[in-house]
Amino acid sequence: MSDYDKEDAGLTSSRSRSTKRKWIWIGVPVAIVVILAAVLGGVLGSRAHKNSSKSSSGSAAQASPSGEAAASQAASIKEHIGLYPTGTDSQYLLPIYPSTTNTAAFTTPTFVPSNNAALAWPKDPFQPSNPQPTSVRTDRPRILAPSYKWEALPNLIKNDPYFKFWNDTIFGNATAYFSLPPVVYHLDGGSGILDNAREIKMRIKAFAYVYRMTNDTKWLDRTFTELQNAAGNGTTPFGPDGQDKWNPTHFLDTAEFTAAFAIAYDWLYDAWSSDQRSAILSSMMFYGLEPGLNAYSNTSTGWWANNIEGNWNCVSNSGLTMGALAVLGDDTSGTAEAILGKSIPNALTNCIFAVSSDGTWSETANYWYFGTTGLAEMTSSLLTATGSDFGLLKNNPNLNKTGLYHMYVTGPGSLFAYGDHGPNKFSTTANSILFYGDQLQHPEYVLFQRDQHDAPEPNSMFWYNPEVSGAFWDGLPLDHVFDNSTDQWASMRSSWTDENALYVAMKAGTLTGHQTHNDLDAGDFVIDALGTRWAGELGSGDYLSEGYFSSDAQDSQRWLYYRKRTEGQNTILVNQDNQLVTAAPTVKFDSSGTQQGSSTVLDVSSDSTAYFTADLTSAYGNVTSFKRGIRLINGRKQVLLQDDINAQGTIMWRMHTNATVTVSGTSATLKIDDKTVQLSILNPPDGVTITTGPAQRFDNDPPLPQGQVDQPNPGVTVVMINLPAGTYSLQVLFNPQWPGASSSDFVTPPSVPIDQWTLTSHN
Repeated sequence: MSDYDKEDAGLTSSRSRSTKRKWIWIGVPVAIVVILAAVLGGVLGSRAHKNSSKSSSGSAAQASPSGEAAASQAASIKEHIGLYPTGTDSQYLLPIYPSTTNTAAFTTPTFVPSNNAALAWPKDPFQPSNPQPTSVRTDRPRILAPSYKWEALPNLIKNDPYFKFWNDTIFGNATAYFSLPPVVYHLDGGSGILDNAREIKMRIKAFAYVYRMTNDTKWLDRTFTELQNAAGNGTTPFGPDGQDKWNPTHFLDTAEFTAAFAIAYDWLYDAWSSDQRSAILSSMMFYGLEPGLNAYSNTSTGWWANNIEGNWNCVSNSGLTMGALAVLGDDTSGTAEAILGKSIPNALTNCIFAVSSDGTWSETANYWYFGTTGLAEMTSSLLTATGSDFGLLKNNPNLNKTGLYHMYVTGPGSLFAYGDHGPNKFSTTANSILFYGDQLQHPEYVLFQRDQHDAPEPNSMFWYNPEVSGAFWDGLPLDHVFDNSTDQWASMRSSWTDENALYVAMKAGTLTGHQTHNDLDAGDFVIDALGTRWAGELGSGDYLSEGYFSSDAQDSQRWLYYRKRTEGQNTILVNQDNQLVTAAPTVKFDSSGTQQGSSTVLDVSSDSTAYFTADLTSAYGNVTSFKRGIRLINGRKQVLLQDDINAQGTIMWRMHTNATVTVSGTSATLKIDDKTVQLSILNPPDGVTITTGPAQRFDNDPPLPQGQVDQPNPGVTVVMINLPAGTYSLQVLFNPQWPGASSSDFVTPPSVPIDQWTLTSHN
């Protein structure tokens, strides 16, 4: 079972700052004005750019202070600079950083205790000596946002530019939601009402926040209207009668509704009348907590509680924990206490281990958002309500790597969004790494996330540590490998702060063990350059398609749909067959170890490089040997993708792009807007051809289940390199046409077998 995406997950043309914006995979909420702080997910295509300076940082870094002096200086001038990025309205809603050598401001990430009380959180007065799950603080709110933080917010908003920006955005979002009618019930097939639940949660958080900041009762009234509607007590029907109103058969829905009601109940506890409080409590108990307690012993509604390490376990346990903590003392049935006795140990056994040994989220880059948000909200609520995380932050020591995973999986052209991307995110953001960064002492996570477009929402107001300073990129390597056998992927780039940077990511990994959210995609890759994604992902198929989540077995109906099939990926296809789900690739990675300094302007040396190779032989039934390697060459200005293969069937190299493609012999020109990438085959083998075609199933593919229609992929072109059966070393060179570059600025690398690749093999 899985989350769902109610929309067709196709690629459409587009929105915003530059004239043609393609490569937007659906899953982006339609009413953008209503969800300004929602995460949009993977986007591919053209991106406006303006910071292309390549000047050296010169002697500025040498003259800068170091250690505590540098940190203190960076902290003291933070308020004068304001927000670091010059905008977050780029094509992919990623920060646009100024080209600057101001190394005093952009320096080593750290937390610097402030002497100014207006720029730091006061100490929590609630310090229990022996924390217990059912022993909670006496003051309200209890969960996420304790009263001492509310009291400190006005000064922080006045003195810290991020708090001010986020506060203004939350007020703007709440105003946009205020005039909308209550969320309309919509059951999407058998997959639930998760969009309804998450949108209501998003609205309630915003309304409750603005009420507490203003004491204007119109926000209290609007919150109650939304709650009454979701409880079926509004002016229009909402779901079925009885205890199934919040759809416990798709328990994510129940959990998110419970979390929404918990926030409303707790944050506005003293503002509600006794009748209102009683109504909210009874709805939360009847539709949320009682079915939740039953789920732990019900293998139908509570399957997620049985050895499931993924977003389902995290979100479900989180919503129930938040609800239980909110009503402790008011619930006389013992349900809240019983839930806490189950949710915490269950999450400790399951949820926290969805983070792999290398920090990767075991499902996909997009499902990371759902799982880590659930875990963060659960853990934060326990900390604020009881004074302890009860091991949620400690029992998986690899949790502290998951912020790094999110940072490296994010390129200048959005995520390396392999596999399913999930439902609309609404209030699900990457703000979990604000929380983890603070709690686990990773200031670089905090500094990275605070500049992102999805940061402005209520959680950030309570999770952000204002004593952070510096720049996340200072000292951060450009390359990283994640080599857990289930995941096996690497990313490489030419800069952390240039939106036009070259970015390459490639994966191998097993094709099982991803909660049935993966594709048959060993060897899949993406490429960004010139502010544009040139090789991209198609995203989710239709979650309501027959058999879409049936299993990850070789004969699963999931593998009939183009976006999940091997032909729908940027990898090699042999005899037009799917890869084998039994694949067990092995990988190799090496890097020159280039790190970005404190400046946002980075000149890399000509010998700066990185590469990632994978033995993918086991992914194919008609291949004697197959190794794929990708590397950056020529000072990270060009990309070489090489396939050393011996196959008994026809070979097809495939890459999905939104570019307009013009083929000439064994080369192709890719254009998006005024940007160009040249693709060429080096030492072309006999019989090789380049062709292009639509992103759709082959005519001779196995038929879809009766009555099913595959998702269209408008605007997407597949570049195909075709070879007959045989033994080859296929080398494909990508040359982005950098502004001001001439033909003499590009190099032709030597032909080197992948087994012999080293850091210097292509010099």
